[in-house]
Amino acid sequence: MPRITMREAISQALWEEMERDPSVFILGEEVGVWGGTYAVTKGFYDHFGPERVKDTPIAENAILGAAIGAALVGLRPVAELMTINFAFSAMDYVVNQAPKLRYMFGGQFKVPLVIRAVGGGGRQLGATHSQTPDAVFAHFPGLKVVSPGTPEDAKGLLKTAIRCDDPVLFLEHATMYQVRGEVPEGEYLLPIGQSKVQRLGRDVTVVTYAKGLELSLKAADELAKEGIEVEIVDLRTLRPLDMAPVLESFQKTNRAVIVEEGWRSYGVGAEVAARIYEEAFDYADAPILRVAQKEVPLPYNRTLEQAALPQVPDIVAAVKEVLK
Repeated sequence: MPRITMREAISQALWEEMERDPSVFILGEEVGVWGGTYAVTKGFYDHFGPERVKDTPIAENAILGAAIGAALVGLRPVAELMTINFAFSAMDYVVNQAPKLRYMFGGQFKVPLVIRAVGGGGRQLGATHSQTPDAVFAHFPGLKVVSPGTPEDAKGLLKTAIRCDDPVLFLEHATMYQVRGEVPEGEYLLPIGQSKVQRLGRDVTVVTYAKGLELSLKAADELAKEGIEVEIVDLRTLRPLDMAPVLESFQKTNRAVIVEEGWRSYGVGAEVAARIYEEAFDYADAPILRVAQKEVPLPYNRTLEQAALPQVPDIVAAVKEVLK
């Protein structure tokens, strides 16, 4: 399989789905002539034309309102938000309209909408443009929330999301577009709502996703030098949340560390820890620890920003703590 970047995998998925299904179209700020803020849709405008690659005003309400309307009449829009932070400007559409319409009309309508949004810190974009509010959106039933950590998963999950008849929020981390990995060519789909063991181990279960996977794999390599074998479970999807691989791993290792970039309070880690305690309490040999962002608005200064974000040494320290 060819090794390509996360950016190329996402672009490949979009291109293949647009070639396959003429009802798929893209809309968002600068997705057309400019080729997307992160160059994911570069070349799409020239190939597919302005009817299927639509540049929009800087108005998230307009983008998502139009996308929901298009989805309701049978099209499959992929709406790009420049960052997930701008979803707050269209919160009514993201959590109060798209996820609920199918339920409120007894299944008479489908909302086959994908919202692509970039999140996460590490690019010195300041406190209002660097947030990781994944848990906020995963809170709402009716909205699927996907956040891949590898190029392979990004391609397979995005293709599935585009074919889904329910709205999917597809989260991409701002610092991961250059991450490389092996990606199958052609028709390749992955089911939404299935976690995956990305590394086998025996001593501690690390549960993570997206950027946390990259950090956790690096931490596992360091810990392996000391004879500590970490098993890493990648959630990949936050709603629906697949806990089966997490619980199976925890029942083997009896210890867990949860790694996320969002804030620790009320976060994804809190939900995962609660589920483990509820469903596998008797297997716990140590308290579950969480590694997350410091509880502050993310600083612009690079040194302070990195200090606030979770890092490899934080994961190493947490793993060693649960092994005491």
